[in-house]
Amino acid sequence: MLRSPGYKLVLLLIILLGNSGYKLYAHSTCKIVATTSIIGDAIENIVGDSAQVIKLMGPGVDPHAYKATPQNIQDLSRADIIFYNGLHLEGKMADILAKFSKRNPVFAASDGIDTVNYLGDFKYVDGLDPHIWFDVLLWKQALLYMSECLQKIDTLSANYYQENTQKYVKQLDELHEKIQKSIQEIPKNQRVLITAHDAFTYFGRAYDIEVKGLQGISTVTDCGLRDITNLVEFIIKRNIKAIFPENSVPNKPLRAVVEGCRKRGHMVTLGQELYSDALGEEDAWQGTYIGMVSTNVQTIVDALK
Repeated sequence: MLRSPGYKLVLLLIILLGNSGYKLYAHSTCKIVATTSIIGDAIENIVGDSAQVIKLMGPGVDPHAYKATPQNIQDLSRADIIFYNGLHLEGKMADILAKFSKRNPVFAASDGIDTVNYLGDFKYVDGLDPHIWFDVLLWKQALLYMSECLQKIDTLSANYYQENTQKYVKQLDELHEKIQKSIQEIPKNQRVLITAHDAFTYFGRAYDIEVKGLQGISTVTDCGLRDITNLVEFIIKRNIKAIFPENSVPNKPLRAVVEGCRKRGHMVTLGQELYSDALGEEDAWQGTYIGMVSTNVQTIVDALK
């Protein structure tokens, strides 16, 4: 089993922390900071109400372009443990996370996934696709890893974390099976998912649906006129009937695609918004990982079948 380069370092850190007698919750409530709402939701399902979980980025926030605020820095400085996605998702926070890793336990969820399952270009630091959560089974690996980190650092709550993790893993397995069945409702020749940026490649590989994004794997890279023209050509050639905006990406470029298709005599619908790099509002069903993914799948199936 191949692990990401940071995996051995993480295990070493856990051992060192354990040997030093470092135990969370011994005297006060643990403060856990998660960079994204998706990471935060995973941690909340592990720790329940026994810890304070702070999410640096709120609903609809683009993590690719996000820069830490003074409040974020304060939260990070007070954290007992920090979790982030990795694979350059939080690219503009890399230096800050590296700084805090010298003081406190800092873990990347992506370190829990076998490197053979990564998508993208290994030749470049920012060439790997960070959107691992759209393959539910991969996300389960990440969740188990984060749970392992918490259990080994916080031995007092390890059994509780393990129980919560096992319950949540069952829900993820059920979600995975539900997605597989739902995608089958779309005729094979109509399974083409076009979105604002390449956030759904893991989803496409896991659930047998072709995906195409107007932008690359990072929203920091702008799309140009040629990108729009090429996508218009693709949509017309494949007779695509719907494309999808995302909750964390401006939809103006996609509207240009719709207009380009219209001028060529092809009507394509700008579908309902998909949740990509961030969850929905916290008090909504889409404010949970399972709710977000379930809503996305239903939106895709309804538009393409």
